[in-house]
Amino acid sequence: MSTSLTTCEWKKVFYEKMEVAKPADSWELIIDPSLKPNELGPGWKQYLEQHASGRFHCSWCWHTWQSANVVILFHMYLDRTKHVGSVRMRVFKQLCYQCGTSRLDESSMLEENIEGLVDNLITSLREQCYDEDGGQYRIHVASRPDKGVHRSEFCEACQEGIVHWKPSEKLLEEDAAYADASKRKFQAGFIYNFFSFRWCLFWGALCLVIVYLHFFRGRSIFL
Repeated sequence: MSTSLTTCEWKKVFYEKMEVAKPADSWELIIDPSLKPNELGPGWKQYLEQHASGRFHCSWCWHTWQSANVVILFHMYLDRTKHVGSVRMRVFKQLCYQCGTSRLDESSMLEENIEGLVDNLITSLREQCYDEDGGQYRIHVASRPDKGVHRSEFCEACQEGIVHWKPSEKLLEEDAAYADASKRKFQAGFIYNFFSFRWCLFWGALCLVIVYLHFFRGRSIFL
């Protein structure tokens, strides 16, 4: 996937989702490679996506690699009086560790990943620009589990001082929480099934059979 196609896909998804989320306002998305973290003008807000998934392709040696550590920086501004908003976006690049060239390469992303990342962006927009409850953020990781080691010396975001967590650690927490929730759900389902109407009929019938057999045996002994 080329860079231009990825850029067009970002804008397409963003405009479509913003038209649904905030139809009364007009928003634009601008790709800005010079964007700096925490350098904001008056009224501007920042959202940092620290755990996006993407694929890189070295333009020198043709080596490709997957990363769960793609960092995306967004600066956002909303003019409430004019109902006009602007988002500036920067996807941080990575160096190829195969050939050691100093040329930074951009990442490409699948459409479904872009859609999820735009959902996160809109959640942040709602919270910071509209003072609304944006909802829950989504987590995006290239693979499960992520066994690779993030090499900060090849990461443009790390070189600019952005510290982002390791996906493998986050996934362990997420998987543990999911397993615990599944266990509780299974236990609740078991208790419900045990005391369900059908089971009550079964246990009631079984008790009647036991009482009948006990009475019949006692009567036989007495005779």
